[in-house]
Amino acid sequence: MKSDIQPGRDPIHSVKTNTSKRKKRSDKLAAYLLVLPALILILVIAIWPVLQSFYFSLFDLRLNNPTKSSTHINYSLDLDRYLNNYPFLIGTIDSEIRSGNAPDQLQKIKERLQQVDREIQQDPTVKKSYNAVNEKLMNFQQVPSDLSIVDVDRDTAKKLMKEVTAIANEVSALTKETTFKQGNKLKGLASGLDDSFVEPNYIGFKHYTENLSGNRMWKAISNTVIFTVISVFIELAIGLAIALLINKAFFGRGLVRASILIPWAIPTAVSALMWKYLYDGQNGVVAKLFEKVGLVDHMTNLLTTETGSFFSVIFADVWKTTPYMALLLLAGLQTIPASMYEAAAIDGAGKWKQFLTITLPLLKSSILVALLFRTLDAFRVFDLIFVLTGGGPANSTETISVLAYKVMFSQTNFGEGSALSVIVFICVAIISMIYIKFLGKDLLQDGAK
Repeated sequence: MKSDIQPGRDPIHSVKTNTSKRKKRSDKLAAYLLVLPALILILVIAIWPVLQSFYFSLFDLRLNNPTKSSTHINYSLDLDRYLNNYPFLIGTIDSEIRSGNAPDQLQKIKERLQQVDREIQQDPTVKKSYNAVNEKLMNFQQVPSDLSIVDVDRDTAKKLMKEVTAIANEVSALTKETTFKQGNKLKGLASGLDDSFVEPNYIGFKHYTENLSGNRMWKAISNTVIFTVISVFIELAIGLAIALLINKAFFGRGLVRASILIPWAIPTAVSALMWKYLYDGQNGVVAKLFEKVGLVDHMTNLLTTETGSFFSVIFADVWKTTPYMALLLLAGLQTIPASMYEAAAIDGAGKWKQFLTITLPLLKSSILVALLFRTLDAFRVFDLIFVLTGGGPANSTETISVLAYKVMFSQTNFGEGSALSVIVFICVAIISMIYIKFLGKDLLQDGAK
């Protein structure tokens, strides 16, 4: 019998090595199990809505269109709409035939309609729903959507849709040539019957290709990037100056810190509405002040010109969120030991030298966090611009989030709006990765140590 222990190797060392490996594996498994709830929470809260938006973006989903108000992968028939039109259309045709109005043409149309109705009822599943919906309508009961909408074979649906569309066109042309007693009713019922057939509204990546090839989305992204870069840069500079100031010990420091945070504590919508009054071209105090100092030629230019409106939203955002930047940087400043400044002063380093060699390097982590949070927040800006300018004038301040809102809710185009929401998510994810890759290396290395 051969021994498992190789010649020249210490058996005790081998056992210890195997035990160590098993312990590492168990520790790694325990770590994954501890992280698993957090990953599930992130998946449910953050990733699942994005996946849902991506799914909806693959459809031409429009709430203002009954045939596109829900996702349809297969061809279907709205029996509620069909049975609210077909019997009355047949009855109206019979009435016109008895009146002697184009009897030959209407009789042929009636026969074709009856043939369509027979083909619809050939499918046993469709026939069962057909009878159930018809019974409810006869009893003046509401028809639930899950009973009304039935899937139809693709080839059958295409054939019937072609026939019904041809009938509707013929009826429309016939009403123009012949004077019917109920011409408008005849035409409307035929059109309603045509709308009973629902085509699949799955369009794949059409929304993405249209937006990526169009100018409006790129204009919105350009506005968003410009707004983000300028506002975040100014907020960082002013916020760092404020943080250095309130980090010093002086009389009334607590009151100054509390008062500085007031703009940030005001809800963004309220802040935007307040600035809208201050920018008013007739009675705005700030508009009048800017006109006096020569920043604008006229008070009305702030909200009625492209440059003025863009400056207005950036100025309002800087006023609102600079205290937040200062608060984050102040937290980082308070972690720097005072002894380092004392040692530098003994060595003859001045204030500027201390700032460059001590404050900035040790504040890098806080600056990273502040920049990351503010950049993501600024890139997703919506309420400030929506209340202040509405994206105008002429879409000059329209950001990608404002555009997504307009498309989704104002135009009720949920498919394209969902596509824009996914694009916003992708942009935010790219920004986060860039920050972590280029600015967060030292932070991650320090954490590993």
